[in-house]
Amino acid sequence: MKRIEIINGPNLNLTGIREPQHYGTQRMDEWIACLRQRFPDIELGYYQSNIEGELIDRIQQVGFTADGIIVNCGGYSHTSVALRDALLAVTAPAIEVHLSNIFAREDYRHHSFISSACRGMICGLGLEGYALAVEALCRE
Repeated sequence: MKRIEIINGPNLNLTGIREPQHYGTQRMDEWIACLRQRFPDIELGYYQSNIEGELIDRIQQVGFTADGIIVNCGGYSHTSVALRDALLAVTAPAIEVHLSNIFAREDYRHHSFISSACRGMICGLGLEGYALAVEALCRE
């Protein structure tokens, strides 16, 4: 059984409540439950923190044992070299996910420090982006 860890950054605990025009109306905990039903043969871990250092700690904790990491660093994607370095330091392949199309939003969102440490990026497809990332990591 493959083990994939989903790691979400700041404000993603408010998915379903915060700015539904960008992030949708389904809550993240509901979506994680749907993903686990959709992929019963995959062990899907889930972690969310609003604190950069805690995200780095989690990447380091799971990054040598998980078969893959799905990471949505939220706003830290555009600012954190430290999260990028954490992803580069571990052996698990990572896929970056963003619910909204970051390239159709404010200019400062057009660059992600995280992208260069990941196998790929999925953005603009809402919560479905997580399912696509699971499928991609299962093909690894």
